Amino acid sequence: MDRKELFEKKPKIKINDKISWCPTSAAMELIGGKWKSVILTHLISGTKRYNELRKEIPGITERTLSLQLKQLEEDDIVNRKVFTKKPPLKVEYTLTEFGQTLVPILNLIIEWGLMAAETKGEFVFDEE
Repeated sequence: MDRKELFEKKPKIKINDKISWCPTSAAMELIGGKWKSVILTHLISGTKRYNELRKEIPGITERTLSLQLKQLEEDDIVNRKVFTKKPPLKVEYTLTEFGQTLVPILNLIIEWGLMAAETKGEFVFDEE
């Protein structure tokens, strides 16, 4: 079934046992919320350890970061790799192949955010 036919038939979409009435709602089921897209943009550049993500996203709590990473892992967007051979325990996160399909969209969101800052707001730099 092609996209045009899908739009004409208007099927409901079921992801994670939740029914969505449109593709946008289905997408937001996976990447919506305040922090998921932020976490994903930080993983575009490659593998990150948990503490690296914590430092790069100062507004997020440890609990929220853990929960969001777990949800992204359950949805096959992020891969979690645990290294236990020698202490201390090391955990790394990367985008899965499915997660990589989000990179062009995330880059557009980044660009739009920069344009919005230039148009509607301002850039604030920390004084050193």
